Amino acid sequence: MGLTVAKFTSLIETNGVLVIDGALATELETRGHDLSHPLWSGKVLKENAEVIQDVHREYFLAGANIAITASYQASALGLREHLGLNDHEAGKLIARSVELAHNARTEAYAQGVPAGRPLLVAGSVGPYGAYLADGSEYRGDYKVSAQALADFHRPRIHALLDAGADLLAIETIPSLQEVKVLLELLRDEFPSCIAWLSCTLRDAEHLSDGTSILHVLEAVHSSNAMQPQIVAFGINCIPPDLVTPCLKLSHAATELPLLCYPNSGEVYVAKDHAWTGSGSNTSLRDQMLDFKAAGAQLIGGCCRTTPADIRAVADALHN
Repeated sequence: MGLTVAKFTSLIETNGVLVIDGALATELETRGHDLSHPLWSGKVLKENAEVIQDVHREYFLAGANIAITASYQASALGLREHLGLNDHEAGKLIARSVELAHNARTEAYAQGVPAGRPLLVAGSVGPYGAYLADGSEYRGDYKVSAQALADFHRPRIHALLDAGADLLAIETIPSLQEVKVLLELLRDEFPSCIAWLSCTLRDAEHLSDGTSILHVLEAVHSSNAMQPQIVAFGINCIPPDLVTPCLKLSHAATELPLLCYPNSGEVYVAKDHAWTGSGSNTSLRDQMLDFKAAGAQLIGGCCRTTPADIRAVADALHN
């Protein structure tokens, strides 16, 4: 059984700010794994799962409170197309991503993480655009029906919750259509689960598809009024310079806890499966203080960030 709204709210109130982990793919590449496959870390999940557990543990030991599972790219549809798995096999592999994070949590406590520090497992629900593997999670321009989106997301959510994820990390969502489909799916078919919702941006005020952040929050508030499930709202895998202005705009429009986990500021080139550019000139640690001041209560890193970055964030918060 996952966390409840009340329990998650209590964790935020007690701890002030929770630290989200950093990039998984970056660490896997550092350890010599080729992520040019359309499934990215999803392929490693099948072929060398233990290294994923090692990365989760390293982030916990670095000070992260939340591990995001290696299921961002591991949709049932993608696993069927690229690895030839049937639905049952795909579900087991997605569930394995939760098991690895659970194991890493146990190891982290055994290796010195204080028993009083909460360590959570957030089941990653990546966008339909991640399955397309063409960078459309940063554009939101894929043309697909609401029914197809619901059918795409349903099996992975089932597998993550059945495997014991504490909550869902619905992340890198680029379009209002996909937001609304996911909200409805949770409300109608998974009413006992909680989730955070995190989006990508075109600019500090708009999702990647051009929708105003304020309109997205209206949809979230409307859904929560019927069935409270979204426990935090924010942005991820965006350049760091967009974070603070977006947080300020959001903070004025919602009482939900806000979250952010930006990338390094480099630009992803989908056709090359590579990041370009030099990234931000300001460290995540220094930016984190601005994020916190702008209202963020869950802070971490996305693509191209490392355990060293997360350690610096945790140290700054604790000190």
